[in-house]
Amino acid sequence: MIIENPTTPLTEIFNPLFEQKQIRFFIKREDLSDDFISGNKFYKLKYNLIEAEKLGYKTLLTFGGAYSNHIHATAVAGKKYGFNTIGVIRGEEHLPLNPTLSSAQENGMLIKYINRKSYRNKYDESLIQTFKEKFGDFYLIPEGGSNHLAIKGCAEIIPGIKTDFNFVCSACGTGGTLAGLVLGLDSKSFALGFSVLKGGSFLNQNVRTLLSHYQKENLNNFQINLDYHLGGYAKTNMELNNFCTKFYEQYNIQIEPIYTGKMLFGIFDLINKNYFPTNSVIVAIHSGGLQGLQGLKQRKMI
Repeated sequence: MIIENPTTPLTEIFNPLFEQKQIRFFIKREDLSDDFISGNKFYKLKYNLIEAEKLGYKTLLTFGGAYSNHIHATAVAGKKYGFNTIGVIRGEEHLPLNPTLSSAQENGMLIKYINRKSYRNKYDESLIQTFKEKFGDFYLIPEGGSNHLAIKGCAEIIPGIKTDFNFVCSACGTGGTLAGLVLGLDSKSFALGFSVLKGGSFLNQNVRTLLSHYQKENLNNFQINLDYHLGGYAKTNMELNNFCTKFYEQYNIQIEPIYTGKMLFGIFDLINKNYFPTNSVIVAIHSGGLQGLQGLKQRKMI
């Protein structure tokens, strides 16, 4: 199996604030990497799909919440590349299916619900064995897609940034994308993550653990900012929603408030607070996730 990386634009954003602070700011449009398997999910899945085929697996099993970008992307990727897919979903079944799960099912994914207590122990060997007895053998992709093969894929985002830069920024849910960016960086640039989770300090260890597979020696070129979760995972508020709306109106780039919106909100605030040195060049990774907007509208969160 050969999966070619997409060519996505690097868009410079102009704002009086950037001119005042003498900052150049770009967005790497990974939301345009694929119509359905977009953003960081493309890179996270790439080498997992190649590995699954190499090992002879016909089925992929993975985990996620009811509105998970990863669940959605895995279902579409499975259909595109010839795998059966099983999505183990946190919580109880709700009918009719929300837009994310409806699309996943339409793309052939078998949906299996487990209660939240069991979900916390989802990698327990006995639970995995139960799934194998029920569904047959499968290739396991972790929640969010973040494993050492995912960060190998995400490292390939860096060569696609066709300009010199000082900072590359990404939203952090599991730390996988940030770990990949760090893996792909040279020592001259710095990776800045923005936790979308309340109490996300554990993400620092997640990143280090993922990088340890590659015996990465220089682990001092990244930091995770914990100040812009805006209430926690899948939480939003009027200020953030207004920011996302105005961003789209001003720059014609659609963003969502769960991941990319929080990162950009944080970047703008840090620029205003002089966090970045004068003459810095900043690249923010648009990690996709736009399929989730339908679910947010359905829940009246935006």
